[in-house]
Amino acid sequence: MTPPTTVPVRRALISVSDKNGLLDLARALVGHGAEILSTGGSARTLREAGIPVRDVSDHTGFPEILDGRVKTLVPQVHGGILGRRDLPAHVRQMEEHAIAPIDLVAVNLYPFEATVASGAGAEDCIENIDIGGPALIRAAAKNHAHVAIVTDPAQYADIITALEKGGTTLAQRTKLAGAAYARTAAYDAAIAKWFAGQEGEDLPPRMIVAGEKRESLRYGENPHQKAAFYTDGTTRPGVATARQIQGKALSYNNINDTDAAFEAVAEFDEPAVVIVKHANPCGVATAATQAEAWDRALRCDPVSAFGGIVALNRTLEAAAAARIATLFTEVIVAPDATEEARQILARKKNLRLLLTGALPDPAQGGVVVSSVAGGFLAQTRDNGRIAPDALKVVTKRAPTPAEMADLIFAFRVAKHVKSNAIVYARDQSTVGIGAGQMSRVDSARIAATKSADAAKAAGVDHPLTQGSVVASDAFFPFADGLEAAIAAGATAVIQPGGSIRDDEVIAAADKAGIAMVFTGMRHFRH
Repeated sequence: MTPPTTVPVRRALISVSDKNGLLDLARALVGHGAEILSTGGSARTLREAGIPVRDVSDHTGFPEILDGRVKTLVPQVHGGILGRRDLPAHVRQMEEHAIAPIDLVAVNLYPFEATVASGAGAEDCIENIDIGGPALIRAAAKNHAHVAIVTDPAQYADIITALEKGGTTLAQRTKLAGAAYARTAAYDAAIAKWFAGQEGEDLPPRMIVAGEKRESLRYGENPHQKAAFYTDGTTRPGVATARQIQGKALSYNNINDTDAAFEAVAEFDEPAVVIVKHANPCGVATAATQAEAWDRALRCDPVSAFGGIVALNRTLEAAAAARIATLFTEVIVAPDATEEARQILARKKNLRLLLTGALPDPAQGGVVVSSVAGGFLAQTRDNGRIAPDALKVVTKRAPTPAEMADLIFAFRVAKHVKSNAIVYARDQSTVGIGAGQMSRVDSARIAATKSADAAKAAGVDHPLTQGSVVASDAFFPFADGLEAAIAAGATAVIQPGGSIRDDEVIAAADKAGIAMVFTGMRHFRH
């Protein structure tokens, strides 16, 4: 039989942990002749507001037991939800067992995700795993031909409008059912993730990825692609948790690049600036002040910086804001900004200013997911960080203290540059970056060429790479990549090591009189 198009609501079950909008929904239901069944805190809230409500325990003749763990898991409730009104056998059985039909179920779940995010202990987390709620939601969603399932206060307004028109429509109930199953799936995913974490499993046998749409985007990487921004409930500071203070809506590419920039700038303890273009740093520097760090980061590649993303690891100050505002910039992201800095940037109406409140911890773990045809890849976050005492000097000459500091700086930058990555640095500032090339030699040469162009723009008569150090995200498979860096003027090298031709590469370094250290750790980034 064809499901009814419009179903009037004569009886509704309400059991919600989030009370936002509850009274408006309840008053509309009662105003249109519906009886409300409810439990616990929801029933109490309705009574205190003077809204007539019947306890589920009175409706079922069975009390709430086990500290409220069992209150709706009874035939009188689930029969009323699951019974098909268009099947005579169902109608007859409901009448035989005095099961009254329920036309609308409004349920939102115990706040398990929020409890975990608060840092609560295992016992509290387990107590906030809802059992009856998901059962009610799934039952109502299954029988959406006859029952409306409401799982989010944001849906209340549409329900109220439907009541004014005589009841919920089949199209509306179908849409609500889909949203309901998505909600229970995400809820179960959060629970599964928590249990995996309790067992120390970053990559469990079955991984469920769930997200909540934060906003629809104008398009994806290109205008013919659809896109949306989803959040996964984690609290890592970044673009997903930031407040947008000003500017037009973020694009897909803005979000991706901002994430890359903010993760990179968090690597440094000193005041730092990272400029990113197309997911790659094109300038990175630390300095005593933000303004100086900006000037030095910009010097690395002023051409690529145009229209880029700027990330800072301190509260944005007015002096730095004034300098950044002289260049067309898509996004600025920082933990905070002074009022004076905000006023300066407010003159740039299209510039997006994002404030995150904190920095992500580069040493923190987590899982990163990338899609492929037919599935996805998952890996733990690259949280590797090299300490000076972990480095192995493999050449006759050891780096000077200044070179060693720059080597560590350059290797941290290389961690955030697309492979094959080559980073030249001097005085805690990048002076040349080569990214995303199929050949490491090409990355070394491109970085040197861009450095020479930047030198001309700065009025300097020699390449900025002269006297620099160089970092490679992976080993040099042949000596030619190293020789290209030496030709560019590098005096010290940091690389993972591990090539079958390491001896050949070391010999080339010794011949040139440069220092080289091995990290034993690779930073591929694809």
